[in-house]
Amino acid sequence: MHVAVIGAGIVGVCSAAWLQRDGHEVTIIDPLEAGEACSFGNAGSLSPSACLPVGMPGMWKKVPGWLLDPAGPLTIRPSYLPSVAPWLIRFLRASRRGEVERIATAMRGLLGPVFEAYTPLLQRAGAMGLMRRTGCLYVYSSRETAQQWRWGMDLRRALGVELRDVDREELEALEPDLKGRFRFGILAPENGSAADPSALVKAIHARCIADGASHLKQRVTGFAMRDGAVAQVRLAGDAPLDVDAVVIAAGAWSALLTRAVGLSVPLESQRGYHVTVQSTNLALRHTVMASEHNLMVNPMDVGLRLAGTVELAGLNAPPDYARADMLLARGRELFPHLDTSRVTRWMGHRPCLPDSMPVIGRAPRAENVFLGFGHGHVGMCGGATTGREIAALVSGRSPEVDLAPFSPERFRPGRRGATAPRSGAAA
Repeated sequence: MHVAVIGAGIVGVCSAAWLQRDGHEVTIIDPLEAGEACSFGNAGSLSPSACLPVGMPGMWKKVPGWLLDPAGPLTIRPSYLPSVAPWLIRFLRASRRGEVERIATAMRGLLGPVFEAYTPLLQRAGAMGLMRRTGCLYVYSSRETAQQWRWGMDLRRALGVELRDVDREELEALEPDLKGRFRFGILAPENGSAADPSALVKAIHARCIADGASHLKQRVTGFAMRDGAVAQVRLAGDAPLDVDAVVIAAGAWSALLTRAVGLSVPLESQRGYHVTVQSTNLALRHTVMASEHNLMVNPMDVGLRLAGTVELAGLNAPPDYARADMLLARGRELFPHLDTSRVTRWMGHRPCLPDSMPVIGRAPRAENVFLGFGHGHVGMCGGATTGREIAALVSGRSPEVDLAPFSPERFRPGRRGATAPRSGAAA
């Protein structure tokens, strides 16, 4: 079949690559080059352990304090609060203990095969060196402090995640640059990271093009339907494209497209910021998650990347790079000897649904439209597995992952997850 894949981020290019393995003709549609937007600026995590949702039990108690703290991990532009309030209500309801257990179980199924799903794509692209399996260290000021996160860690363990306690002496041996700042850690040895997330996406995309795919740098304006299916993709600057199937993997802009096939989803942009310290003089060997500081630190080929903040302000508000500067300030606090003479700042749109799970499946009102978006903070972690499962659906095979929890219809009234009206300002 001729399949149009809308989106040249990690989910889109992985879907294209897996579809090509099934023999389909693929046209990627995105006005941007591959590996830009969120696929450029994410924290690079490739973590089977990243199955917990953003909303956790008791978080509602912390939100008011975060919003009043200019350096807090969450900020909401005041003018955007009325629009995003219904989404926030759904988000907080999804943070109840039973819901968190259900969500984490589903996400573990999606993220568990991360390396298994990436390996054939990166081997084909000659880019295995961009995927590292060096582990992740969750670090704390003390063992007692770590107890604040014990419930979530125990849930991870119950779902089969390998986690090992690391006392101060071993922690400092594993990462000498952490000496004096942290006295306890938890090692997730199965985790890994991308040496350069954008380069990884570009490598898979380049292989797709070499294998016969095309990339139209156009904006999709809608679809022409025939007998309950999409017959053509309408483009802003070109003639309509005849297709047999469509994959919508356009990140935070996906809900604009799903509306054109009769589906509304509560998709929101959790705007993320990063700082990349290009002049780094640190020698970190692991991805480091400093939970008390809401900071993820990842040593990459492009420098030391610091990430870990959320801003709710929609798709159109200009960036507030003070959020990035706060990440840099935290980095200096944790690593007083860090050379920050050369840094870059970035802001991007994480596509997030209120239950922290993506939408993966067939569009209910368009039989040849398949959806893969809303991965939030775990797009790199889930991109290859999502692409593999979408290719299975397109080709008529049974998916290897249980996709029922990721149903595009789960937010309809009366279904699980449908806890409040959709935000009118969500993408």
